[in-house]
Amino acid sequence: MKPLLHLRFIHDPFGDPGLYVGVLWERRAFLFDLGDLSPLSPRALLKVSDIFVSHTHMDHFIGFDQILRLRLHRPQTLRVYGPPGLVQNVAGKLSGYTWDRVDEYPLVLEVYEYGESGQSGARFPCFRRFQREDLPDLGLPPGVLLREDWARVRAVELDHGTTVLAFSLEESTHFNIDKDRLRRQGIPVGPWLGELKNQLRCGAPGGKLFRVCWQEGNTPREQERTLEEWCRDLVRLCAGQKIVYVTDIGFTPTNQQKVVDLAAGADLFYCEAQFLYENRDEACKRGHLTARQAGLLARQAQVKKLILFHFSPRYRGREEEILNEAREAFGGLALIPAGLSAGTELSGE
Repeated sequence: MKPLLHLRFIHDPFGDPGLYVGVLWERRAFLFDLGDLSPLSPRALLKVSDIFVSHTHMDHFIGFDQILRLRLHRPQTLRVYGPPGLVQNVAGKLSGYTWDRVDEYPLVLEVYEYGESGQSGARFPCFRRFQREDLPDLGLPPGVLLREDWARVRAVELDHGTTVLAFSLEESTHFNIDKDRLRRQGIPVGPWLGELKNQLRCGAPGGKLFRVCWQEGNTPREQERTLEEWCRDLVRLCAGQKIVYVTDIGFTPTNQQKVVDLAAGADLFYCEAQFLYENRDEACKRGHLTARQAGLLARQAQVKKLILFHFSPRYRGREEEILNEAREAFGGLALIPAGLSAGTELSGE
């Protein structure tokens, strides 16, 4: 099965944190954290529709200006999600520039901040010189930042001395077409398959009729069945991926429990490992995790794969020690991302 999401970590584990998630069939992408974006090509950045910011320390937020500049002339809305205070942080960024020549620029920023007390948001239209307009509540369940037919993004509020968010991107069930069965029934592939999948994702009633029309030479053909019948005859169900991103947290009991609950059963668990366990006292003081602690969280959450990032530069040349420390605590597969070279064009997008 071809994966629907294309994931690339932007930097190696010593660089700014940042995960790029391409949504292949929609020609769009998500960003988790907004550090240095220079390894991403303009083409890749122009696909970004939603950005999830853990917190606004500089190494997680310095890329805001870069993507803003690139998107000014573009008509799409860019949505940014983060912890309490994000709206004010974005407003502060915008107020640092003079906007006297943007009256015809179509970009709109929508900024949403989430905390345990609830969610709020504001809109910043470029053509109004980014004057703030408050947005109504999205009406989503607690902890849900984004919900679409194919996936949702959840967040939990964690402690780093300041509030940070950890995120879980959770795909809905995949509807995979059995092409052999389709061929045996003499029905050609076509755009109708996408529409059928959309109907199934949206939860349309199983008794709803769905008609397929095609040409066989000069002869028009059609078949009509209920959605339930199409699903039974042609569709194989497959669980979607769960991808969790956690960075800049202390190893406190509250943080541990929240992360384990959020990451439970994740396919991919991206987790910071700023320090080795030998420097655990400094990790505690600075509100970061050791590699061993990252491995313990992965083990407790029973994730399938652990990807480590956000290493202190003091450990250059000691990457294998970090990896081995995490693997020993996890007891499973742990990896380090390679990162992208400057201006990388991401394949499959």
